[in-house]
Amino acid sequence: MEQVDVIILGTGAAGMTAALAAHEAGARVALIERGDRIGGTSAISGGVIWVADNPRMREAGMADSREDALAYFHSLDHGDLVDETLQAFVDKGPEALGFLEDIEALKVAVLPGYPDYYLDRPGAKPEGSRALDHDLFALGELGEWAAKIYAIEEPKPLMLRETPLGGATAMPPIEVLGQRMAARQCGFGQAMVARLLKACLARGIAPIMGVETKRLVRDGERITGIEGTRDGQPFAMTARRGVILTTGGFEWDEDLRQTFLRGPVTAPASPPTGKGEGLKLAMAAGAKLGNMTSAWWAPTLVTPDAPWASGEQRAQIILIERTVPHGIMVNRSGERFCNEAANYSALGGVFHQFDPASYDYANLPAYLIFDARYAERYPLGTRQPGQPIPDWVMRADTLEGLAAQIGVDAAALTETVARFNVHADEGHDPDFGRGTSAYDHFYGDRSREGTAVTLGAIREAPFYAVEIASGLLGTNGGPRTDGQARILGHDGAPIPGLLGAGNAIACPTGGIYAGAGGTLGPALTFGYIAGRTAALANT
Repeated sequence: MEQVDVIILGTGAAGMTAALAAHEAGARVALIERGDRIGGTSAISGGVIWVADNPRMREAGMADSREDALAYFHSLDHGDLVDETLQAFVDKGPEALGFLEDIEALKVAVLPGYPDYYLDRPGAKPEGSRALDHDLFALGELGEWAAKIYAIEEPKPLMLRETPLGGATAMPPIEVLGQRMAARQCGFGQAMVARLLKACLARGIAPIMGVETKRLVRDGERITGIEGTRDGQPFAMTARRGVILTTGGFEWDEDLRQTFLRGPVTAPASPPTGKGEGLKLAMAAGAKLGNMTSAWWAPTLVTPDAPWASGEQRAQIILIERTVPHGIMVNRSGERFCNEAANYSALGGVFHQFDPASYDYANLPAYLIFDARYAERYPLGTRQPGQPIPDWVMRADTLEGLAAQIGVDAAALTETVARFNVHADEGHDPDFGRGTSAYDHFYGDRSREGTAVTLGAIREAPFYAVEIASGLLGTNGGPRTDGQARILGHDGAPIPGLLGAGNAIACPTGGIYAGAGGTLGPALTFGYIAGRTAALANT
């Protein structure tokens, strides 16, 4: 049986960071992957990393501090923060990023002007600078390994900061994108995963693919290895110093989702890799759990004509679509129910509002309603302005006709649109305050000024409707850890030899999504902490 110092389960950003941190601290590392692709949710993400007082901020002379970051989080706390893990993230985040940059496993830059999500709270940074974007990466540097990155067939030859999602007003010229595609350059989460993978390979850490871990091996109280199968054959490996769980969340396991999550989830935006493997292993080891009813909520749009390669329903987060002018969201009653431009993580909770009278979720189903001006100017999912509206989007020449198609009261829908139009013409939204926050403006139409970047009347036929789902980017609950990323047992003491990071653990920031990159910042940081803790552990 092969023996190493540290076993890492999962090849996302947290897992590869843990592998690199353990290796650089002197450990012999094995990086284990259940599937036949590397990166999972990290690879299909925007790749943004949120870390307070990060090295790029300091380099640019942007002010931040530990005190500001902690004040910001505590102002948002609803009882799910644990000071030890929160402080570990805030304190070690800059160190983790510096480490990864020093070994060329990351190459990042500040996302210009990308604000924190809760700008009314102490310690928030309205000018941005805590959110970091990735420079381009040439996939040829990985050789045959490039083909093993999850969804790498879907090219992303640009950086997030060059797109409207990152605050740009225009995309790079088509000829530039063509040149980058010819050079096999990529940005977003693809660049992040590719750089991390290159750094691992350079150190002899080649991921071991196709391993399904069935159980953790114990020697007394200590976790000492794994057992499972690989390509249908028994597989086992011993870890002298520790096993680190970085297998992602559990949103694609229907039983776990129904057992733990607080509200309906019909369309995850993550790839179908988060099936709770790490959670099940941790529970079997007697782990204490936390954040289990929470997730990285987000409204999503199902794209029925573009499923995952493995056949599962595919959905994507909607940001620009619900923020730009000439569109609103309505519920089953044909009424608006939120500030459509609010940050996606907070907005996800509005779909869980339960109506005791009807004994149902009042805001599901929900629909994005928009008109011909919207269709002409703005994107919808993968459809770009000027391209035909997909057949799965409902349309009608009148609002009454559209109401009939989506099954809502026609009088209610027309009244809702009429009221919104009056307020949009006046440039304010007294019902939900859309357009009052700097964040509301970030994904709006920046060719306009003031609240007009997000407020615009819905008047020009034809009218369109598409269902908006209650979705998420991933779960953020799992085994509790201490500030050293050691997984805790029911008694609150660390389970010897078992550590965790990423969406496989109870997130160090609780259910708080601080800003763009609020998932990856803690994931990278605790991957770094876990790797070092395991490598330096006494056997």
